[in-house]
This record gives sequence, structure tokens and C-alpha cells, in this order.
Amino acid sequence: MTVRRDFKEPARCRPDQVIGREELFGAAREQLGRGGSVLLHGPAGIGKSTVLRALATEYGEAARTVLRCSPTESESHLPFLALADLLGLVLDEVADRIPAAQLTALESALTGRGESTLQRDGLALRLAVLSALRALADTGPVLVVADDLQWLDPASAELLGFAARRLGDTPVRMLCAVRTDGQEYDRHLRASPPDTLAVRLGPLSRAQMSALLDHRGFTGLPRSTVRDIHRTSGGNALFALELGRALAENPTPPRPGEPLPVPTSLRALVLNRLEMLSEEARRTLLVASAGARPTLALLHAAGRANAEAETAQAAGLGLLATEPEGPAVRFAHPMISAALYAEAPAQERRAAHAALSTAASDPIERARHLALATTGTDPEVAASLAEAATLARDRGAPSVAAQLCLLAARHTPADGARSSEAAGPGESAADDAVAGGTAGSRDAGPIRRTGPSPEALRLQAVEDAITAGELDLARDIAREVLARTTVPAERVRAWIAVIDTAGHAMNEVDAIFPQALADAGDDPQLLALVHYQLTWRALLVKGDFDEAREEATYSAELAARAGDRYTELMALAFRAQIETLMGHPDAPATIRRALEEPQDPRVACHHNGAGYSRFRWLIMSDQLPEARAAVTALLREVRRHGWVESEVHFLRGVAETELHSGHCGRALDLARESLRLARDTGIGEVASAVLTSLAEAAGGEVDRALALAREAVEHAEEDGDQMYVSRALAALGHAQLVAGDAEAAVRSLRRVREVEQGLGITDPARGRWHGDLAEALVRSGEFAEAQDVVDVTREQALRLDRYSVLAVLDRAEALIRAARGEQDAAAAQLTSAQDRLGKLGYGLEEARAAFALAQLRTGTPGPTSYDEAARLFRRCRALPWLRQVEAAAEARPPEAAPAPVSAPEVLVGPDALEGLASMERQVAALVMEGATNREIAARLFISVKTVEATLTRVYRKLGIRSRVDIVRLAAGRRTS
Repeated sequence: MTVRRDFKEPARCRPDQVIGREELFGAAREQLGRGGSVLLHGPAGIGKSTVLRALATEYGEAARTVLRCSPTESESHLPFLALADLLGLVLDEVADRIPAAQLTALESALTGRGESTLQRDGLALRLAVLSALRALADTGPVLVVADDLQWLDPASAELLGFAARRLGDTPVRMLCAVRTDGQEYDRHLRASPPDTLAVRLGPLSRAQMSALLDHRGFTGLPRSTVRDIHRTSGGNALFALELGRALAENPTPPRPGEPLPVPTSLRALVLNRLEMLSEEARRTLLVASAGARPTLALLHAAGRANAEAETAQAAGLGLLATEPEGPAVRFAHPMISAALYAEAPAQERRAAHAALSTAASDPIERARHLALATTGTDPEVAASLAEAATLARDRGAPSVAAQLCLLAARHTPADGARSSEAAGPGESAADDAVAGGTAGSRDAGPIRRTGPSPEALRLQAVEDAITAGELDLARDIAREVLARTTVPAERVRAWIAVIDTAGHAMNEVDAIFPQALADAGDDPQLLALVHYQLTWRALLVKGDFDEAREEATYSAELAARAGDRYTELMALAFRAQIETLMGHPDAPATIRRALEEPQDPRVACHHNGAGYSRFRWLIMSDQLPEARAAVTALLREVRRHGWVESEVHFLRGVAETELHSGHCGRALDLARESLRLARDTGIGEVASAVLTSLAEAAGGEVDRALALAREAVEHAEEDGDQMYVSRALAALGHAQLVAGDAEAAVRSLRRVREVEQGLGITDPARGRWHGDLAEALVRSGEFAEAQDVVDVTREQALRLDRYSVLAVLDRAEALIRAARGEQDAAAAQLTSAQDRLGKLGYGLEEARAAFALAQLRTGTPGPTSYDEAARLFRRCRALPWLRQVEAAAEARPPEAAPAPVSAPEVLVGPDALEGLASMERQVAALVMEGATNREIAARLFISVKTVEATLTRVYRKLGIRSRVDIVRLAAGRRTS
């Protein structure tokens, strides 16, 4: 069809149409904006039509005429049909500008009157299409939009290709989409204008798919379900949305080990070639779809004697793609496997799993298949699954362990567990809970298990799910346990799991604590678990360090009384972290207590264990090499075990160490990896956003740093997490300072100072924002407050021996002195600070000191060079800072200038400047010397915006209108 611009609806912004395609969409937009053409290509359902519609909506406004066609497979045999869709409504408008012979041939082709064919009227038809497009372009730009180009009838394709290759500079743009399975878009590209940009749309990432599902209304899906949707759909947007719709319409979610429900629409789409297979080949494919890693050997062992021939037949139909250099059998798309399994009757599925339960060599696989082949409860199957879960846990696959535990619970008889009344002498009710408990981000330790009940197995699944970062799944299982059990130990652990999966949003689960305490009764072990959680509540919700320290101490005492070494060590480690933040003198001693034997191996590598407390102490004490070694070893260990939650934390720790060391590129890569993992799992998103903001400001994009910091502030405030409100604000203030907005930085960092004073945080090495605040205050002309920040923080840093903080404070104080005209003292202090920061290993802070020193010497007699600062920033790969150095170097005056600003020779006199403040006099004096606003900002270490605001006040007080009047005042003074 054809749409005239005069009749089109206004374009609407549709951000949902380009979710996950922002970069590709931007490239296509630029191409169309330059007058070029675009060819979108990719597999079916990948989102080509959606992106094409978004581009057509946006660029249709700039075109005088939009020509559209959307051919279908069923109509692709009809000649000239697509051409009729494109030109049918505009032919009358341009008929008088098309030669008669061409017009006759074209009318016959479009209307069906007469017989016009490419063989008979080929040249006339080709020239007629070209003439029609040129005629339309004479009145304004033309946009040709063609979707599903693969179904274009051959005649229309030939004519359009002929015209496209000959349009030249004619303002006709083509926006087309074509379905391709690989790179076979070349023939379509050859039929497009020579300047056409080919854009391939690939699979969506898991995070992009999650955003798409949320936007389309499939909200609240557990992350584990989104992971399954992503895996099953292969990143295909259409498949993912159909799977999401099937889940929304299905009242019963899939049980552990079962695939997602595949809607009939998708089954028909991906299995349309299944009917061409023999019955035996279909059964072989069903066995392959039920296996985790199917091979020809596995299929043979499962009783499929003709597996080679049957898989070859399936590969010939495009259902399978066997690996060229290996025995693996791979489906052409994950959706084929899912649809094939969903299509099979339940009895055939069980038969496939039964065959695989004896054929699989891996004990975990054998146990899983045995469970899926069995209906009802079976103690032997349950025991086999529990053993397989232990093996999966030992292999570092906690997600698999969680699924196996859930399967074990399903096959465990309700009366198969020993009741709490049957506990032996000296055993508390807690001894009947699951071994290992629910050790999540703040959980406590193991409880012995004999004859696990279904609820005990579910609680073990909770622990494994939390360890794997599947918090939604863990929370759902825990609430299921609460609905089923009356055993106090099981209820307390379930309550703790619900609290634990809330992360830093502790205010959302505040009402749970009284219920958990009531269920704990007077059992010291259970009380220790609850009071450990109350430590976090005191810290995150109430912001009370003293109360948090008392709760941690009490939890450790209760755990010691109950003989629960795990919880005792965790509580001591947390107390050490609290004391470190408080600047408490007992922190080193508490860390040593938490590291005493006997140790629990899980505490040593836990992100809230003593190992991490020691890392925090090292990094705050300027022992960067030791801190890097410690946290790198922790990260390596948790990755070996598959402990995703701890991995998120330790990734941040490594990134933070690299950032302090001035390895900005490495820090940015690690921080981004941590943020991706945090968003994928829902663990520590605010903390990872804060660190990534700092890393972006140091070595990436400042705009990105600002966006991440604002996001972190918003989420921390929503969670009521005062600890991370301050950290997020500190990151925001730093990004604003790097962006050159000193006033905004002052506002953000003043709030940080207020929050941390209220929390009782006295160790300046915790956030390291104090130097930024002082520098921002100097740039804003608030010298007295800047000096107060330096003085107060210096006292705290001296008490705790925070030498890097002291050096940064000296750098900030030097800026204050320079702004007051104490140039020599400022230069000496900056030189000393740079040297000390370099020796301590703080590469980025060292480079910042060198930059400040270069700015200080700009315009003074003697050599002036930004080379040293540029070299240091380049070594750090601190790109935002390097851009500032380059800008400052370009803006510096060609010759050394002026005398110190404290007493310039060109002052008009005390009578004229009597009403000006100190900063106003300095700015006016530099204007009299002929300095630009940028040069004044560099000389006085303030922002250009501050210079402009100060000049406005000067004009008002002196009764003048411009800087020219100030220069005239200076000239008049010299003459007199």
C-alpha cells in the first residue's frame, strides 16, 4: 500500500520496538538519515519486522511518499503483486511523466488488463518502474518499505532490483527486511541500492529478553524461568513472547525437571517437517530431546539401534545439525527440542527417560532420568536424587543440586522423615533441619539431618538456589515450606530464607522478624540465626552501627552456646565489618577471632565471612597488592564451587582494587561483568551499579556513570538502605565532578556527609568521597567549607593511619591555597601528594595530582606542560580524565602570563572594588588581564559555570554590562 505524508498519523515514540536493538537501530537510523538504504536480515521471529516498523515510523515523517508492501508465502506465485502494492495508488499521479510505451506495459502489469510479462515487455517494464520512482521523487523524498522480502514474487523482485541499482542520487530510500538463517542475504543485497547497509539481527541476551518480557506484560516471572525461556527460545523474541504467554495462561507452572509449556502455535511453526519422519526416527529424536547432552553412543545405549540413519534423516529435514567434528547430536534450534518433547504423550516421555536412566554414564543424569520416569513416591528414587544433589553441589553446580533436591522431595513419602519427637538425647529440634540450612547472603550454619523429610529437602533446595543466585526460586520454595510445616527449625530456616532473598530491601520483610523469633522459642541455635538477621536489619534499615554490633555479638554468643560454629564465625566476621566501618579499634582483633580454628570451609569463602572482612581491612589500610591477592583467591574459589552470590561480591572487590590501583580499563571490564551478573541474578544490583558508575567515570563514559549513579540512588532510597544511599550519592557526586558540574557535585556530596554523620561512619577510607567534596567546594568558591572538610577528615584519617586519604586531602587543600593565591605552597603540597600517592600505588589519584599541578603552573613564568598528567592518565586508561587534560592543554595561553591573583597590578582600586567579595575580585582581576572564562576557571580551580555566575554578580555590583566594561575600567585606571 501507499501512504501519502499528508494523511499519515503523527509518528509515535515506541521504545519497546527496539529493546535490545539500540545499537543496531542507531546504525540504521544514521544510514537512513544520510539518505542511504537499509536491509534488515535474520531468522524468523528475531524481531526484523518490529525494528522495520519503528524505523519506518520515524523516517516516514521525512518522506513525501511512503510505498509499502508485505508479501506472504501463499501469494508469492502471483506475478507483479508486490509491485501493485507499492505503485498501485500512485500510478495516476505520475502517469503523465512516464513515456507512453512504459506506462502501457506498467498498467497492464499492475491491473491485469492485457498480457504483460517480463519476457515480452521486460525492458519497458523495467524502465517504467524506474521512471515512476524518479517522478515521485521529483516532489519529495520517497521511502520504500518492504517486509518479508523472501516472499516477494520473482517478477516484482526483478523490477525493483533493476530500478534500485540505477536510482543514483535520486532521493529514494529502501527499507527492507528479509528472513535468513545464515548469511545468505547477498542476493537481496545485490537487488538493493549500492549504498545499502545490511544489518543482521541476532539473538537477544537474557537481560534484554527479560526487559522485553516485562514490557509486554509478562512481569513477575522468576529469574530461573526467564533463564529457561531464554535457553529454550535461543534468544528469539517471538519464541520468547509465545513461551511467556503460554506460562501466563498455564495455571500450573512446570515442575522441577519439566520443560516449559510450548504453545500450539510454536509447535506448528518449528515441527512442520516432523510428519516427514518415520515413527522410529521420531522416537529417536524424542530420546535426544530428553537427554541433556545427546550423542549417537547415548542413543545406541538407550536402545535406538538405527540412530545414525534416523538422525541423518532428521538433519536432512533441518531438524538436527550434527557436529562435524564430534559425536554430539544437536537440534537446529532449542525450540525444536522443546516442542518435540512437549508434543509427545506423557507415557512416551517416561519411556524415554527410563531408557536414558540406564544408558547415561553420569550419575547425576541417571538420577534425574530415573525421577522423571517414575510416578508417585519412591524412597529409593528419592535417596538416589539426594546423593546426586550432593555430587552436583560438590561439582560446583548448585542450580542443578536445587532441582535434584526438589525432585527428591517430590518422591519422598510424607512419613519417611523422622519427627522432631524422635530426636535422640542431646539433639534439639533444629537437628532435624536440612544439612547446610539456607546459607545465603546472611545465613547461618549447618544442622545435622537423618532421614530427611520432604520439607528438609526443600530447604536444602533453598540453600542451593540462593547459592546459585536464583533468589526468586528460593523465596518461592521457602514460602511453600512455611505453608506446609509446623516444625520450628524448618519454619525458622524458611523465614530466614525469605528475609535473605530480600537482599538489601530489608524494610520489605520487617514484619517477619517477630514471627521468626516466636518460632525460634528458646532454642539458642535458632535464636542465633534470627539475631544474625537482626544485625542486618539494624545496619540497613535503622542505620544504627552500635545496635548492629550488639546484635552480631549476641548472635555469636548464642551460636557458641549451641555449638554452631558456622553461625558463630559468620556473626564474628560481620561484627568485624561493622567495626571497620565505624573505625572501631577492636576491628583487627575481631577479624583475628573470626579467623581462629576450627574453621568452616564455607565461611572462609563466603562474601560475608572473615576472608572478605580481611580484604576490606586490607584495602582500607592501603595494602593494595595484599588486598588484590586475597580477593582474587576468594573469587577463584567461589567460581570453582558455583557460588554465584559470592561471585558477584568478589568481582566487585577485584574491580575496586584495580580501580584504586589506577587500572581503569581492567576495573571497568570487571565492574561491567559484576553488574551483568547482578542484574541477571537480582543480587547486589545497587552495589554493582555504584561501582560500575565509579569505573565508568574513571575509564569509560561519564554520561553512563551519571545514569548508573542516579539509578543506584533511586533504588537504594526505595529499599530504605541508608548504607547504599550514601555510597550511591558518593558515586553520583564523583561523576558530576568529572563531568564539570561542581555545584551538583557539592549538593550530592553534602548529602553523603550528612548521611554518614548520622550513621556514625568515621573511617574516611570507606567511601573516599571527602577529597571530591573539598575539590567541588573549591570550584564553587566555598573555600571555608572546603577547608573544614579537609580538617575534620584529616583528623579521622590520622587516627586510623589512612595514608592515601591524607594524600588526597593534601591535594584538595593545595587547591584551596591556589585559589587564595598561595601558589608556591600549593605547588609544594601537590608535588608531595603526587609522590606519596604514587608510592602507595594509587595510580589514578597520582594522575589527578599531576593534573592539578599542571593547571596551577599554567600561565606562570617557566615551563608549563600537561605531558606528565597526560602520560599518567594514559597509563591508567582514564579516558574521561585524559579528555580533560587535552582540553586544558589546548585552552592554555600561548605565553606565560600574569602575576599572582592575590594582588594583581591591574586592580581598578579599592574604591571601585570595595563591594566585591574575594572570589569576585579575583575573577574581575583576571578579566582585566584578558583571560577567558575557561582560563579563569583553570587558574582558580573552579568550573566555567561558576565563573559565569560570579561575573554576573560583578556586573551588577559595578553597574556595568559586560567584560568589555571591566577591561575599560582597567584601561582607565592605567591611564590616570
